[in-house]
Amino acid sequence: MELRGKTVAITGASAGIGRELACQLAKRGAKLALAARNAEALEATRQECVSLGGDAIGIVTDVAQQEECHRFVEESVARFGAIDVFVNNAGISMFCRFDEVTDLGLFSRILEVNLLGAVYCTHFALPHLKRANGLLVAVSSLQGKTGFPRSTAYSASKHAMQGFFDSLRIELAGSGVDVLVVSPGPVATSIHTRRLAGDGKLSDESLKHPNDRGMPVDECARQIVRAIERRRRELVMTASGKLGQWIKLLAPGMTDRFVAGAVERFYRDR
Repeated sequence: MELRGKTVAITGASAGIGRELACQLAKRGAKLALAARNAEALEATRQECVSLGGDAIGIVTDVAQQEECHRFVEESVARFGAIDVFVNNAGISMFCRFDEVTDLGLFSRILEVNLLGAVYCTHFALPHLKRANGLLVAVSSLQGKTGFPRSTAYSASKHAMQGFFDSLRIELAGSGVDVLVVSPGPVATSIHTRRLAGDGKLSDESLKHPNDRGMPVDECARQIVRAIERRRRELVMTASGKLGQWIKLLAPGMTDRFVAGAVERFYRDR
């Protein structure tokens, strides 16, 4: 896929992977429809994309609200006339053992953003993607492949996201629309340091440490751009993530121990 002149819609575009992805696409001459809840940060992303050569609009959107997803799609099409690529990137995380959860509403909140936000946006974008023979992109996680401790709601949302887009890919066979599911490992973004605690609130402890661990966000975005250009069906980013899928089939208990140790090391001293 040649991205110059193509319209790419991205949710969760105000920070992290979404912001970096928008900037890299702007350098390729894409037209960008950007969505996020934080108006100030979204405008900063839009301005940076314009300075890098892209044509961009920012539309304040809460993807957990069905009507706002509809508005985002319609305003994007009204501005650019089409949607060629839709990137479902918006997400929210957690860090708490299930038996320490005191507000089960955090499950609803995480599922509403991570799963239903993608469902809503995809539903409204799909007719436009069919007209454009376009590409649907779901930014999932390795947690959509296997469970992670202290991330029960987040991992559940990503497993559901994987299942939704895998099923949709089969339904869309022959329609001209392809589906790409992206599964990053740890990426150096704020999603790991801004996460919900067991009471459903943003963890004060998580705010004390900037996240400097994991794959650099620019490398993560580069891999996604390449996968979009090649219209791949799946992108698992890390060697350990790829290997882990095979180990899980052959020795699931070993996978559990490996994941538990990896999570402990990643968040140690945080």
